[in-house]
Amino acid sequence: MERYLNEYIRRDLKEKIVLLSGPRQVGKTTLARQLTSSHVYLNYDAAADRRLLQSQEWDRDCDLAVFDELHKMKRWKAWIKGIFDTEGTTPQLLVTGSARLDTYKKGGDSLAGRFYAYRLHPLTVHEICTFLEESPQTALDKLLTLGGFPEPYLKNSETFAKRFRRMHTDTIVREDLLDLEKVRDIKSIEILIDLLRGRIGATTSFATLANDLQVSIHTVKHWLQILENLYIIFSVRPYHKNIARSLLKEAKYYLYDTGAVEGGMGARLENVVACALLRQLHFLEDTTGSKTALHYLRDKEKNEVDFLIVIDNKPVMMVEVKSSGDDFSSALFRFQGFLAQARAFQVVYGLRRNRSRGDARMLPAHEFLNNLPSLISP
Repeated sequence: MERYLNEYIRRDLKEKIVLLSGPRQVGKTTLARQLTSSHVYLNYDAAADRRLLQSQEWDRDCDLAVFDELHKMKRWKAWIKGIFDTEGTTPQLLVTGSARLDTYKKGGDSLAGRFYAYRLHPLTVHEICTFLEESPQTALDKLLTLGGFPEPYLKNSETFAKRFRRMHTDTIVREDLLDLEKVRDIKSIEILIDLLRGRIGATTSFATLANDLQVSIHTVKHWLQILENLYIIFSVRPYHKNIARSLLKEAKYYLYDTGAVEGGMGARLENVVACALLRQLHFLEDTTGSKTALHYLRDKEKNEVDFLIVIDNKPVMMVEVKSSGDDFSSALFRFQGFLAQARAFQVVYGLRRNRSRGDARMLPAHEFLNNLPSLISP
């Protein structure tokens, strides 16, 4: 199974270094090895590989050199910049990592003009239907229970998915986190993750979380940013034309692992949709250079729409997610009065018949998610 980024990465490797980040075990190593059979793979976490990297003595007689977890090396950007400036793309250079390579604090020197960056996401309904030829409804149902990480999804076992999830989270918190930050209270961060699992789709009160964890608001904000950097969660903030004001308001948090959500169908479906929307927006940014953002809408009267997609500073799509029912949300039409250029969709699980009202469309969730790339356009 090739991933949706393979052809784009192959193209860009001919010219520059490619940085590939994403959650742990999302398939970065498998993707890297699919690019060409002639490759060298070195993981900075492995002592023998680390020595080869530090001495720069890996085999150059290949098409591609893959450096995994290289961001753990001190001044890694300056190091690979020197390799690229001296040797160019012979062999081609791919750097992978499970922390955000563009924001990693130990980065050091800039790689400006020398790299392209990609973010690999878990499986979505569209990717599954494209590469595995499953039906959209089957793909959605499996994502809701198994999550989108390739191994548990392909195993198709809820028991395996639960065991994978426990080991996966424990590895991130107890290994990757300690590489990224000097954090002592690991147990409280694990509790924070558990709290977020049960609050999908709800606005997050930093004060409430701080009280629950018995730490300061500043500490909670810091921990949430760490979890974002490690690709455990991502935030969706309220839309406001003044970006600074939107950052100050309460965010919603979603999990990259859709199967980890604790809650009913509504919360789980909303998380699946959030992941699919973010993946598509990151894909547009990474392949076209467009500037994108994922927000939610809420006014003073508490009318709310789950998601607003913004591309190049223009609102292009509103999405309301429902677990059942066939009545349109009044909030969609209220916000259409202010965002007339944004197409309105209501996404409903198990909807039997597509509906329209004015410029708003109601679609079954599996159909919307399968056709998402063609529906999102600037």
